[in-house]
Amino acid sequence: MTHAAVAAPGTRFKKLLRRKDDRGGAPKLSPLWTFVAWLATLAFFAPVAWMVLTSFHQEADAATNPPTPFAPLTFDQYELLFSRDITPFLLNSVMASVLSTLLVLALAVPAAYALSIKPVEKWTDVMFFFLSTKFLPAIAALLPVYLIVKDAGMLDNVWTLVVLYTAMNLPIAVWMMRSFLAEVPKEILEAAEVDGAGLLTVLWRVVAPVAMPGLAATSLICFIFSWNEFMFAVNLTATQASTAPVFLVGFITNEGLFLARLCAAATLVSLPVLIAGFAAQDKLVRGLSLGAVK
Repeated sequence: MTHAAVAAPGTRFKKLLRRKDDRGGAPKLSPLWTFVAWLATLAFFAPVAWMVLTSFHQEADAATNPPTPFAPLTFDQYELLFSRDITPFLLNSVMASVLSTLLVLALAVPAAYALSIKPVEKWTDVMFFFLSTKFLPAIAALLPVYLIVKDAGMLDNVWTLVVLYTAMNLPIAVWMMRSFLAEVPKEILEAAEVDGAGLLTVLWRVVAPVAMPGLAATSLICFIFSWNEFMFAVNLTATQASTAPVFLVGFITNEGLFLARLCAAATLVSLPVLIAGFAAQDKLVRGLSLGAVK
């Protein structure tokens, strides 16, 4: 009786959050829990919606206190952005992010294959080595990296960012891809080997289709990390290879903060990531949850 009395409040709370399907199926979330989830979603989305709305206002309306959300809308801020030539900054970001992501996948997939499907000796030590490369704060490596890049004559060069972003994202990609490839059925690989398939054929025709959700999740995360990187971009570039995050800082000057123009630039810079995430959302969800439920 004591146990039943103690468990009663918790049981009632679980019943409040979940309810059985009327047709005897799996339990569904209650309307209360669904309402809480929608509130949390709107709370996270509200700053983004406010940024987009502010980008369509004039600077005078954006700087008012309290804010005026019903101010007249205009495209003037976007016209000023393109007149200031934001295109080269976006192209530099696209080049650095896409090329580094492709290089990361080209290096991470064979490494993850060797650490999961065909594990090498002491593979746990190898995984720890990859993880240990992320222990050092990036700001601590800035001065040595700057001196090396300067001596190599690679300052203000997009290829410098490609190499740095590849090195930064490779440990994360190896860890993620190893967990994804560990879920590939060994029977499929054995059948391919019996049929005489080589390593490249196995990777391209067998492993890649099965691990496609994991590849999509890994590539999207690496792309986002490269696209958002600011510290190395602002310190190693000047005029030729500056990326989109560096362009955003130009609106914070001694003359003041151009809030509406900054919101317009931030909206444009966010669009490629949002489009990529929306296009790969089904594979992204499957990839991030792969292996979570047995």
